[in-house]
Amino acid sequence: MPTSRAERLVNLVICLLSSRQYLPAERIRRIVPGYAEAASDEAFSRMFERDKAELRDLGVPLETGRTPGFDAGEGYRIARRDYELPDIDLEPDEAAAVALAARLWDSPQLAGAAHGAVLKLRAAGVEVDPEPSMVVEPRVRATEPALIPLITAVQEGQAVTFVHRRHPAVLPAPRTLEPWGVVSWRGRWYVVGHDRDRSATRCFRVSRIVGPVRTVGPAGAVQRPAGIDLLKVVAGSAGPPPVAHTARLWLSSGRANGLRRYAKVLGSMTVDGVVGDVVTVDLPGHDVATRWIAGLGPDAVVLEPAELADAVRARLAAAAGAVG
Repeated sequence: MPTSRAERLVNLVICLLSSRQYLPAERIRRIVPGYAEAASDEAFSRMFERDKAELRDLGVPLETGRTPGFDAGEGYRIARRDYELPDIDLEPDEAAAVALAARLWDSPQLAGAAHGAVLKLRAAGVEVDPEPSMVVEPRVRATEPALIPLITAVQEGQAVTFVHRRHPAVLPAPRTLEPWGVVSWRGRWYVVGHDRDRSATRCFRVSRIVGPVRTVGPAGAVQRPAGIDLLKVVAGSAGPPPVAHTARLWLSSGRANGLRRYAKVLGSMTVDGVVGDVVTVDLPGHDVATRWIAGLGPDAVVLEPAELADAVRARLAAAAGAVG
């Protein structure tokens, strides 16, 4: 199967970023998947020149030079110090958007391709940094196995069938859906589309899909209606938002930064010899607040309300007992 140009460019970036030495064009031709398809030296030269120009247009810092002690001529590499991004400060909403985008790269195929490229480099005798693929390899955080098949079906415009459990206490039932999109709302993934069984618009929580997702019918048969807001569909189907509760907490200095984003500092206070801040914060439902605060361990103490403090202590005691 021919290698796509985008895949070839990714392979080239991995190759040049992983190498500690300048790689000549002929060696790159042998190592990087996709260049072997060039019918002649002239065809490879044109292909390689186009790829170099595109990488530079994309802002990839492509270096040229010679490796001391080698007579291979001019070569190429990507300096990691120039390629890696500097430290970036993001606002909470910006960080949330970046995290959501990163979760969409839930593709073990990409991780496998990057790992395979590094193995080929080492087999070809190229010195490779210990963890080169970590710089360009998308990391995967979405765990629902149905997510990628659903996104693929949306892109291909195909209907899908799956078994869905509406509630943990209800038996799962088969569904046939014309998917319009997959969205994240309140930390959960939902697929939205036209439910053929009910002849109506429906959304389904992806984590409650049981078993595989299968496509039915030809590609291109499903079209998303113009003007529909998928998030509004999900928000209208998932019920009212949880009631917020105001709590007064002690937070250790310099810790619990995720919670501090939503907190108002009232003053300082020392707990068991540790300096911290007394804050007030509006928290979501009782169960969510309990899990959140307990997850901070000794860096957060509930001062009030008493029922929240008791719930956090009970959760920590249960965790300690499980470890013991």
